[in-house]
Amino acid sequence: MLDLSGTELGPEERERLRHPLVGGVILFARNYASPAQLAELTRAIHALREPRLLIGVDHEGGRVQRFREGFTPIPPMRRLGEVWDAHPQAARRLAHQVGYVLAAELRACGVDFSFTPVLDLDWGTSGVIGDRAFHRHPQAVSELAHALMLGMKAAGMAAVGKHFPGHGHVAADSHLAVPVDERERADLDLADLIPFRQMIDYGLPAIMPAHVIYPRVDARPAGFSPVWLQQILRAELGFTGAIFSDDLSMEGASVAGDVVARARAALTAGCDMVLVCNDPQAAQAVLNRLDWTQPAVSLARLARLHGRPGARDLTRLHEDPRYAAAMHAVGSIGGKTPELPLNASNDPCAQR
Repeated sequence: MLDLSGTELGPEERERLRHPLVGGVILFARNYASPAQLAELTRAIHALREPRLLIGVDHEGGRVQRFREGFTPIPPMRRLGEVWDAHPQAARRLAHQVGYVLAAELRACGVDFSFTPVLDLDWGTSGVIGDRAFHRHPQAVSELAHALMLGMKAAGMAAVGKHFPGHGHVAADSHLAVPVDERERADLDLADLIPFRQMIDYGLPAIMPAHVIYPRVDARPAGFSPVWLQQILRAELGFTGAIFSDDLSMEGASVAGDVVARARAALTAGCDMVLVCNDPQAAQAVLNRLDWTQPAVSLARLARLHGRPGARDLTRLHEDPRYAAAMHAVGSIGGKTPELPLNASNDPCAQR
């Protein structure tokens, strides 16, 4: 999965995206000017190949929302956790509405999926996670993330949980350093792994592992570890969805060698798709030098992440009463009087 330099495809980028090793595109704020421009860009990307390239984006809300002007401001997930403390049922309903608005707007512009929700616990030590996390308590994270995923699914979009098995306990930022979490496996089982385990049981379609080393389990970062990805995530937890590496250009990935070695290590460990972002030369090096044949099972997992057909364009979406109600609910989050609980029969999670 590669990135782009601007708001439209250049000739070199078109050629690169046609390479057989490329399976997707990740978009950033630099690729966005307006909803109309974004829709045209995604149409151009999808027209390049058959089957179509996947298009993803980090669109979580709060400080990680790539598209702003013309999109509904999504609050940081911590706001939902704060509502949970007083009104868990209302928080679940609001999380469902957030997921619906987030996904419906992206699908209206042709984006297939978002790398959300964050399933890390808010231990109060990680600046890079911080208010991106729903809560400190695993059950709150699990239930809010489940509701968000159901809202996204209702809008035709798959969810990607991150950062397995939990990035919230370490202070170091894996963009800039190689974080090390010294806790025992049992400590992770009793806390950070709970949301991942429960979301897998709920049918989570995809997961992104952390560029964090857990030396009590394996000396390799989770995203390069067959222990974490094959023995624990696949065999023990029963995960059958897609696994995306985190960006291989991050400092947390440096322990695996140069970018080609990183890609090979992540794929060998069990990732179905690797991300190479913000470094066109590194991306080209992977395409030139990586010798890899994608297993059919990986292709099948990734194929499930294409956005559901039939998404409304933004004009029609804004005329939809369901969307208008959801957008109003999202706008209430963070205020003094967020929407209060409905009857349990109207709670999207209570029905499952």
